[in-house]
Amino acid sequence: MAEKRQLEFFVLRYVPHAARQEFVNIGVLMVEASKSGKVFAEMRVAKDWRRVQCMDPQADLEVLEALLREIRGEVGEIRDRAMLLRRMEDSFSGVIQLSEPMAVMAENPAAEIETMASILIDETKIAGRRVLAGRQKLLGAMREAWEQAGVAKLLTPVPAEPYTKPGDPFTFDFGYRVGGEIKLFHAVSMRTGVDAAVTLAARYPKIATVMERVAAAAPVLNAVVEAELDRRRNEVGFALEMMHESGIRVASVEEMPGFAETARKDLGA
Repeated sequence: MAEKRQLEFFVLRYVPHAARQEFVNIGVLMVEASKSGKVFAEMRVAKDWRRVQCMDPQADLEVLEALLREIRGEVGEIRDRAMLLRRMEDSFSGVIQLSEPMAVMAENPAAEIETMASILIDETKIAGRRVLAGRQKLLGAMREAWEQAGVAKLLTPVPAEPYTKPGDPFTFDFGYRVGGEIKLFHAVSMRTGVDAAVTLAARYPKIATVMERVAAAAPVLNAVVEAELDRRRNEVGFALEMMHESGIRVASVEEMPGFAETARKDLGA
């Protein structure tokens, strides 16, 4: 059996309005650094722009394609990982953003990037309103559980900004502190796509490390997903594994009454 190699991959996202926290995955970059400083570096982009046009009918596809060609050229020419990523970030112009790095082990990097591309930019079909409805449904169930337990007013959103960089718009949906822990709860809909789950898995470890140091308490994150989630789907299994490896506990929305009762006891409500 061939030895597995340590790789990192990044998702390229089209972000027309950063403040709205809305994006579409349009590419995948995979890199592997060797002891000599050389890297395996490959990039795949979306096969069509239907998802981009669905989110942003005014998108300038010619400009987008030109930016991606420029990025692909950078990937092909540079063989130093740090310089590669720095040059790519300098080329992005804000409308294309790079995700946090995500680690993966694979025997065949070329085959692995094709798998990542099929999961993250080709097969996942997202209709913006349906994704929003899925997450809103989860949030509604979470709020209802907190209210029934009488703790809704005691839980608050937890912004990531104090633990990342100024202007970071990401916020955990609910959280409270008890003893040496900060218990966090975030709705992650995977009914029609796994983008949100993969993004959360990529970002959480760094946020958690800084949060534990700054707040002097260990964060414990529960990602609340649909009860009827089809875990046999390849992309769903991939996202669940990513969250597990990132230290995130995945919980069904059906577990919310139990979480609410625990919160009631923790907070003395």
